[in-house]
Amino acid sequence: MQISAPSDTRTLWFTGLSGAGKTTLAQAFASRLQARGIACTVLDGDVLRGGLNASLGFSAADRSENIRRTAEVARLFNEAGLWVVAALISPQESDRQRMRQIVGEDRCRLVWVRTPLAVCEARDPKGLYARARAGQLPGFTGVGGAYDEPRDADFEIDTAGASVQACVEALWATHGPPPTAQGPARSAER
Repeated sequence: MQISAPSDTRTLWFTGLSGAGKTTLAQAFASRLQARGIACTVLDGDVLRGGLNASLGFSAADRSENIRRTAEVARLFNEAGLWVVAALISPQESDRQRMRQIVGEDRCRLVWVRTPLAVCEARDPKGLYARARAGQLPGFTGVGGAYDEPRDADFEIDTAGASVQACVEALWATHGPPPTAQGPARSAER
């Protein structure tokens, strides 16, 4: 199957606390794009911190640079014709605003995964909240570090009481590609 590069590419930027479901939703949304033959990539904060942003720590300046670099990569992918689905905590409003400027207001959609802290902490898939509560991760977002609630999210979703499929359906209905956007028709080979 060939993948097309639609001219109306976007960046969907998922923000929220650790354990909110950002990466899960990003991957599910990207899978749906790919199933329609639409070229896309997922930019996951954890993956980026293991490569492109491995030299960065968790100071305020390093967190800002992490967002800036990722936004620049998203813009480049959009300009190359790919949809981008990014999943990063992105705790500071000022960094999210700068991200929108870099990617472009017309292309960027901010998705706030507004899952309550108690739910994120109960999930704690990486054991980070437990470590933060034990004092091993000072400044951890949601525990010792602030998370600025987005003032201008394009979409808000709480994953606490909804399935991944239901969340993706709701997001797709408002921020998915237009019905005419799809990859090339498959040729029947005989």
